[in-house]
Amino acid sequence: MRKSNILLLIIVVAAIAAAVYFQFFLTEKEQEVNTEITELVAKYNKSCPLNIQEGMRLDSVSLHEEKTVQYNLTLLNVAKETAEVNVIKEEIEKSLVSTAKANPGLQVFRDNDYTLIYHYSDKKKVFLFDVKILPDQYK
Repeated sequence: MRKSNILLLIIVVAAIAAAVYFQFFLTEKEQEVNTEITELVAKYNKSCPLNIQEGMRLDSVSLHEEKTVQYNLTLLNVAKETAEVNVIKEEIEKSLVSTAKANPGLQVFRDNDYTLIYHYSDKKKVFLFDVKILPDQYK
Protein backbone atom coordinates (compact mmCIF):
# COMPACT_ATOMS: atom_id res chain seq x y z
CA MET A 1 0.00 0.00 0.00
CA ARG A 2 2.78 2.41 0.92
CA LYS A 3 4.65 1.71 -2.34
CA SER A 4 1.56 2.54 -4.40
CA ASN A 5 1.14 5.84 -2.51
CA ILE A 6 4.77 6.76 -3.18
CA LEU A 7 4.41 5.76 -6.84
CA LEU A 8 1.25 7.83 -7.13
CA LEU A 9 3.00 10.81 -5.52
CA ILE A 10 5.92 10.50 -7.95
CA ILE A 11 3.54 10.40 -10.93
CA VAL A 12 1.63 13.45 -9.70
CA VAL A 13 4.86 15.43 -9.11
CA ALA A 14 6.18 14.45 -12.55
CA ALA A 15 2.91 15.52 -14.19
CA ILE A 16 2.95 18.87 -12.40
CA ALA A 17 6.60 19.43 -13.34
CA ALA A 18 5.86 18.64 -16.99
CA ALA A 19 2.85 20.97 -16.99
CA VAL A 20 4.88 23.83 -15.49
CA TYR A 21 7.71 23.27 -18.01
CA PHE A 22 5.38 23.26 -21.02
CA GLN A 23 3.45 26.28 -19.74
CA PHE A 24 6.71 28.21 -19.40
CA PHE A 25 7.85 27.10 -22.88
CA LEU A 26 4.54 28.05 -24.52
CA THR A 27 4.39 31.40 -22.72
CA GLU A 28 7.92 32.22 -23.84
CA LYS A 29 7.08 31.27 -27.45
CA GLU A 30 3.91 33.41 -27.34
CA GLN A 31 5.88 36.41 -26.04
CA GLU A 32 8.36 36.02 -28.93
CA VAL A 33 5.49 35.98 -31.44
CA ASN A 34 3.85 39.02 -29.80
CA THR A 35 7.15 40.92 -29.98
CA GLU A 36 7.62 39.95 -33.64
CA ILE A 37 4.10 41.06 -34.55
CA THR A 38 4.37 44.32 -32.60
CA GLU A 39 7.62 45.12 -34.42
CA LEU A 40 6.06 44.21 -37.78
CA VAL A 41 3.08 46.52 -37.16
CA ALA A 42 5.43 49.34 -36.15
CA LYS A 43 7.41 48.77 -39.36
CA TYR A 44 4.22 48.94 -41.43
CA ASN A 45 3.20 52.17 -39.73
CA LYS A 46 6.57 53.81 -40.46
CA SER A 47 5.81 53.33 -44.17
CA CYS A 48 2.33 54.83 -43.92
CA PRO A 49 0.59 56.43 -45.61
CA LEU A 50 1.40 54.09 -48.50
CA ASN A 51 -0.35 53.78 -51.84
CA ILE A 52 -0.71 50.04 -52.17
CA GLN A 53 -2.50 50.07 -55.51
CA GLU A 54 -4.20 52.53 -57.82
CA GLY A 55 -6.81 54.40 -55.78
CA MET A 56 -6.10 52.67 -52.46
CA ARG A 57 -3.92 53.90 -49.60
CA LEU A 58 -2.86 52.11 -46.43
CA ASP A 59 -3.11 54.69 -43.66
CA SER A 60 -2.12 52.62 -40.64
CA VAL A 61 -2.06 49.18 -39.08
CA SER A 62 -3.13 48.49 -35.51
CA LEU A 63 -3.28 45.58 -33.09
CA HIS A 64 -6.58 45.05 -31.32
CA GLU A 65 -8.05 42.45 -29.04
CA GLU A 66 -6.26 39.16 -28.78
CA LYS A 67 -4.92 38.00 -32.13
CA THR A 68 -6.55 40.68 -34.27
CA VAL A 69 -4.78 43.07 -36.60
CA GLN A 70 -6.55 45.91 -38.40
CA TYR A 71 -5.51 47.57 -41.65
CA ASN A 72 -6.95 51.06 -42.04
CA LEU A 73 -7.32 51.97 -45.70
CA THR A 74 -8.68 54.82 -47.78
CA LEU A 75 -10.31 54.43 -51.18
CA LEU A 76 -9.01 57.58 -52.80
CA ASN A 77 -11.49 57.72 -55.69
CA VAL A 78 -14.63 56.91 -53.73
CA ALA A 79 -17.14 59.20 -52.04
CA LYS A 80 -19.67 57.41 -49.87
CA GLU A 81 -22.64 59.48 -51.01
CA THR A 82 -22.18 58.43 -54.66
CA ALA A 83 -20.64 54.98 -54.27
CA GLU A 84 -22.23 51.55 -54.50
CA VAL A 85 -20.69 50.49 -51.21
CA ASN A 86 -22.07 46.92 -51.24
CA VAL A 87 -20.66 46.23 -54.70
CA ILE A 88 -17.26 47.65 -53.76
CA LYS A 89 -17.19 45.64 -50.55
CA GLU A 90 -18.10 42.42 -52.33
CA GLU A 91 -15.31 42.82 -54.90
CA ILE A 92 -12.70 43.77 -52.32
CA GLU A 93 -13.70 40.90 -50.04
CA LYS A 94 -13.13 38.33 -52.80
CA SER A 95 -9.69 39.75 -53.45
CA LEU A 96 -8.71 39.96 -49.78
CA VAL A 97 -9.34 36.29 -48.98
CA SER A 98 -7.02 35.14 -51.77
CA THR A 99 -4.45 37.75 -50.74
CA ALA A 100 -4.60 36.58 -47.11
CA LYS A 101 -3.88 33.03 -48.26
CA ALA A 102 -0.91 33.88 -50.46
CA ASN A 103 0.76 37.12 -49.30
CA PRO A 104 4.16 36.29 -47.74
CA GLY A 105 3.94 39.47 -45.64
CA LEU A 106 0.99 37.95 -43.79
CA GLN A 107 2.73 34.65 -42.99
CA VAL A 108 3.29 35.45 -39.31
CA PHE A 109 -0.41 36.23 -38.93
CA ARG A 110 -1.40 32.99 -40.69
CA ASP A 111 1.01 30.96 -38.57
CA ASN A 112 -0.50 32.36 -35.38
CA ASP A 113 -4.20 32.36 -36.33
CA TYR A 114 -4.76 36.10 -36.38
CA THR A 115 -8.04 37.63 -37.46
CA LEU A 116 -7.50 40.27 -40.13
CA ILE A 117 -9.77 43.32 -40.28
CA TYR A 118 -9.65 45.67 -43.25
CA HIS A 119 -11.28 48.99 -42.36
CA TYR A 120 -12.16 51.14 -45.38
CA SER A 121 -12.92 54.86 -45.55
CA ASP A 122 -13.72 57.07 -48.50
CA LYS A 123 -11.62 59.98 -49.75
CA LYS A 124 -13.23 62.26 -47.12
CA LYS A 125 -12.33 59.82 -44.30
CA VAL A 126 -15.97 58.72 -43.95
CA PHE A 127 -16.30 55.09 -42.89
CA LEU A 128 -17.43 52.74 -45.69
CA PHE A 129 -17.15 49.15 -44.41
CA ASP A 130 -15.04 46.53 -42.68
CA VAL A 131 -13.98 43.20 -44.08
CA LYS A 132 -13.15 40.63 -41.44
CA ILE A 133 -11.13 37.55 -42.41
CA LEU A 134 -10.99 34.75 -39.87
CA PRO A 135 -8.18 32.18 -39.72
CA ASP A 136 -10.38 29.39 -41.10
CA GLN A 137 -11.00 31.51 -44.22
CA TYR A 138 -7.32 31.81 -45.17
CA LYS A 139 -6.00 28.41 -44.10
